Amino acid sequence: MTTHTRALTALDLDGVTSWFKSSYSSGSGNNCVEIADLTHTAHRVVAIRDSKNPEGPIVLIEPERFAALVEGVRGGRLAA
Repeated sequence: MTTHTRALTALDLDGVTSWFKSSYSSGSGNNCVEIADLTHTAHRVVAIRDSKNPEGPIVLIEPERFAALVEGVRGGRLAA
């Protein structure tokens, strides 16, 4: 697990990666989630942020846990 002594923001990752908007994000601006694959970097995680606040905080999650999260949403075990 990646441990940081302070919260990371998208600015900390500027130039490191590209962000991708979730296909489930609505056009109304209410449900906007973006992810970035950082598994090829020193962080070795998936980053998640609110696209309405791109300079705000991000969540870092291990790839295995991210895959389980996606599977849970797709399988209806977790609310989208």
